[in-house]
Amino acid sequence: MSQRKSDRRQFLKHSAATTAAAASVPYFFTGQNAMAADEQKAKEASDRPVVGCIGTGSRWHAVGPNAMQLGDVAAVCDVDANHAAGAKKRVTDIQAKKGVDRQVDVYEDYQKILDRKDIDIVTIVTTDHWHSKIAIEAMKAGKDVYCEKPLTLTIDEGKKICQVAKETGRVFQVGTQQRSEMGLRFLQAVALVRHGRIGEVQNIAVAIGGAPACDAIPVVDVPSSLNWEKWLGQAPLVDYRWGKNGNTVNTRCHYEFRWWYEYSGGKLTDWGAHHVDIAQWAIGQSEDGMGPSSIEPLYVEHPVDFQDGMPVQDDRYNTATRFHVKATFGDGVVMDIKDSHQDELGFDNGIMFMGTEGRFLVNRGKIVGAPVDALKDNPLPENAIAEIYGGNMPARGNAHMVNFFEAVKARKQPISDVFTHHRALTTCHLSNIAIRLNRTLKWDPKTEQILDDQQANAMQSRDARKGYEVTV
Repeated sequence: MSQRKSDRRQFLKHSAATTAAAASVPYFFTGQNAMAADEQKAKEASDRPVVGCIGTGSRWHAVGPNAMQLGDVAAVCDVDANHAAGAKKRVTDIQAKKGVDRQVDVYEDYQKILDRKDIDIVTIVTTDHWHSKIAIEAMKAGKDVYCEKPLTLTIDEGKKICQVAKETGRVFQVGTQQRSEMGLRFLQAVALVRHGRIGEVQNIAVAIGGAPACDAIPVVDVPSSLNWEKWLGQAPLVDYRWGKNGNTVNTRCHYEFRWWYEYSGGKLTDWGAHHVDIAQWAIGQSEDGMGPSSIEPLYVEHPVDFQDGMPVQDDRYNTATRFHVKATFGDGVVMDIKDSHQDELGFDNGIMFMGTEGRFLVNRGKIVGAPVDALKDNPLPENAIAEIYGGNMPARGNAHMVNFFEAVKARKQPISDVFTHHRALTTCHLSNIAIRLNRTLKWDPKTEQILDDQQANAMQSRDARKGYEVTV
């Protein structure tokens, strides 16, 4: 390791305290004091973690600036040249306002970021089907990783990421911000469950919304700014499709990739990665060897026909538009994963925890129910939230990214680690396999195998196009 790298690592151990102390010092410097302050600022800037951004589409415009609050971006990468150029401009503008004079390089090939020895951290904000390959190669290249959810395209990819994370010891935060932010509502929900405020948990209703359908999308020329072959990666080589229905854009590419099983898992992984994660975390079903014992599809609507679990049309969205899946855990808890949930409290998105002594609802806008009202007279223990959050309260702003950078400094697990995320996302992937085959699956969470169903078990992984295999 270079002396500069060693110095940076040493600095990172103390940077949180340094930042807190600096925040309390008024800026009334003159003469030599001003020079000393400038030198200190220059030293701190040179020792901040260096970040490379892989994938700079719409979601990156939140992730990238959040990372720039804590580190300096040296390079951006995207297979869409327009995205990459826009990201470079935004990075340059933000860092210039902070007095950071750093060249920002632009790449189409993410390997060029991984090859750079000066880059400590990578953010991965690509399409879902690219997450695992890039993340595994980043860890092997010695980078710490912040990757947006859902982390994987298949269960097998999750197993591989966990294996490499253990082997390399890299710090890896998944972008499930509900564990850190959203007014702490979800942390409060976990605390309510764990402190027995609804008694013994019996049922959890998880409503995550439905997915869109569309008519046939026409084949059009690939935009000159886009490397379509590289965008497809491990997925089959197919025509580029794009069209408009009124003001609605339908495409096989940016953002709408979520509605194609070739690149994602529809709402079951898009929002399931958030709400199923919180539900399993609350009931202690996110640890190694934990998870459901059976997955039963009760209802599903797909916008195309399926044969042997595969869509038979390739010209329109194919993920489930409506669904109801029943996941049963070994302790008897039942989790109903639906596109929407309607009862006397009626809600379209959120998590309803139901137990022997009450129930409550939590989503990004509220946490309501009798157990929540009872907190006025019988509050949770003072350290209940901090205990769940690893011993400290979340930061007041940018909490999820702050947690990641603090974990990098301390070389410890962040709040949304790959191991628990893999367990929650496995439930989502199993749900998709069950609704695609339209039959109940028996799952052994200890061996991570589907029992007595060879066809379903084979769907834990997918064949990758040559040159884009996800390997460990």
